[in-house]
Order: sequence, then structure tokens, then C-alpha cells
Amino acid sequence: MLAELFAAAANGCRDRSPLTQRLLDEAAADLRQGGVTARIMAGSERDREGQVPGLRFAGAVHRLVLEGRAPDLAKHYPSVGGRPHLPTLWQDALPALTEHADLLRHRVQATVVQTNEPGRSAPLYGGLVVAAQEAAKAANRHVPFCLRLLEIGASGGLNLRPHHVGYRLEDGVLGDPDSLLVLDPQWTGRPPADLSHRPRVVGRAGCDLNPVDVSTEDGRLHLSSFVWADQLDRWNRLRDALDLAATDPVRVDRSAGPEWLAKQLARVERDVLTVVWHSVVWQYVSPADRAMGRAVLADAAAKATPTTPLALLVYEPRREIDYKFALMLKVWPAGVSLCLGVGEGHGIPFTWNVTPWE
Repeated sequence: MLAELFAAAANGCRDRSPLTQRLLDEAAADLRQGGVTARIMAGSERDREGQVPGLRFAGAVHRLVLEGRAPDLAKHYPSVGGRPHLPTLWQDALPALTEHADLLRHRVQATVVQTNEPGRSAPLYGGLVVAAQEAAKAANRHVPFCLRLLEIGASGGLNLRPHHVGYRLEDGVLGDPDSLLVLDPQWTGRPPADLSHRPRVVGRAGCDLNPVDVSTEDGRLHLSSFVWADQLDRWNRLRDALDLAATDPVRVDRSAGPEWLAKQLARVERDVLTVVWHSVVWQYVSPADRAMGRAVLADAAAKATPTTPLALLVYEPRREIDYKFALMLKVWPAGVSLCLGVGEGHGIPFTWNVTPWE
């Protein structure tokens, strides 16, 4: 079963990360033969698909490379200046896997996959502009609301500063043009809002079951290890996002989502739009926590007023649109319920196409 999960993860990397695909294909074959990969994955034999054991393995191996512990393997990893040669990848990996098998086993069992993709800030930013203006319209305000962001599953909190990021379009830069992180959103179309109004964020908070402290080298390495090493665009975005985070710290609380959200929503701020946000988190949440989270949000939505509005803005895969990632928005009490568009899992590229969210 474990070898099949590795093979499925390898297939998921097809056409996107040839390096990771080859590593996982070879590791799957090694598992079937009872090789060193079986020793590394000991204790994980009954992992389920949602625990993504293959990606935990690939992340642990990448971290070895980033730490300088696998110099022969590093020559295949573009994240440290290497160039992949797939036919010899596995033979160069084997010595490092054998030497560090115990360390790799510990890391595979002790960690969860966390990518905290900063590219998702691009659709988030557009969605925030729409949310602020829709709430203002419902309240007969001429100026968009200020925003309070509450992120569930925030990981290292890298997407809790969308107003401090630059977004380069053909006709100029949205957000902060002087930011350490300037994204190319690769948008098709535009958000249904006046983009000249830059969102004003007056409060931010996040929670995660396993928050990552991006102010530490360990935290930076943890997030970096789960970026596929031959996807340099993602790698460079993460480097810039980590540098930005160092100048603008945001705390991420260690907490389950429903309890944390209930506590946050108990504090109501007048003339501020509170935005509950999550991205690529829903698949990891238990059915019980999903139900509790919905109940907490429904209770807060019922109490929202034109001067204390509430929004839900999420970026999650949707089965009914071939598992594309959809940006979905609800605003209370405005009665707004929209799917704003669809994009790739990392947030870039993205196509704006407004339809009802049913």
C-alpha cells in the first residue's frame, strides 16, 4: 500500500516536477524490494492517502540537501544550484539515504507537509478588494471597509500580509510596489472591483495545529523543504516571502480552527470587515471540525450587521470543476455568495470568472 501511495504521489508531480517524480518512482520501487526506503518509512506503513507519505519523504530528503548533508545528491537539486540528471539521481541518492536513514525516519514521522504558498496571496488580494467593496455597497458607504484577517491553517503566516505584497500586472503594480515580494499573478481577467482602492488591513491573526515559526532557521528550512526543488519560481517566491515576514512579524497560534475562530469572532469590531480565510486546508480537516467550524461561522454570520460585516474567503479545490482551485466569497449581511474564479493550487496563474457560489 505504501509503495502505491508513493507511486501516486509521483504521478501527481508529472509534468510539474520531474525531479520529485523520479525520486518518488525510484523510492516506490525500492519500497517493494524492501530497500533503504522501507527502513526510512518504518512506522508509516499504514499511512493514508491524506497523510501524503511520499511528499513527507521527498521533503525530508530535500532538507538533507538544503542542510549540506548530501553533497552528491545536491548536484541534482536546482534549489542549491544543481542541475538534475534523472538517470543517475537514485544512485546518487542511495548513499545519503543509507547514511541518514534514522534521521530521515524521524523527520518523516515527526512532520506534516506544509507549503504555505505565497503565490496564493495574489487571488486573496483580489478577493479582499471585492469583499471590502461589496460590504461597503451593502452598507451604503462610499469608502471600502477596513479589514481584519483571520486565517485558519495559516502554517507560517506568509499569506497574512497580502497588503504588503506587490502584484505586477501589464498596466502597473497593485498593492505595495516597493515590497520585498512582488508577484506576477498571471491573471486572466480582473476582479469585479475598483482596483485603485488598496485594502487597508487593521488586524491579522492566524492559527494552525502545527504552526511554523518563520523567524527561525528551522522554520525556514521546514517550509523550504516541501517546495519541489526544480520549481525555481516557487522557490524564489518563498525566499522573498520569508524575507518579507522577517520585516513584518505575524503571530500564528497553535490551535484547532473551530475553537480559535469562536474566540476571535466573539470580538466584534465596528466599521471593520472581518474576513475569515483559508487556502488548501479543508482536505486536512476532520469531518467533526468541519461541522464545528461551519456552526461557529453561521452563528457569527447571523449576528453580522451593515456596520459589523463578516466575510468568508476561501481558496480550495472543487470536485465539481475538475478539482480546480476556486476562490469563493460570502459576505454577510450583504447576501453576497460568489465564486470569483479558478486557478492552480499555488495561486498562480488565476482566471477571474464570477459565478454564483451555490
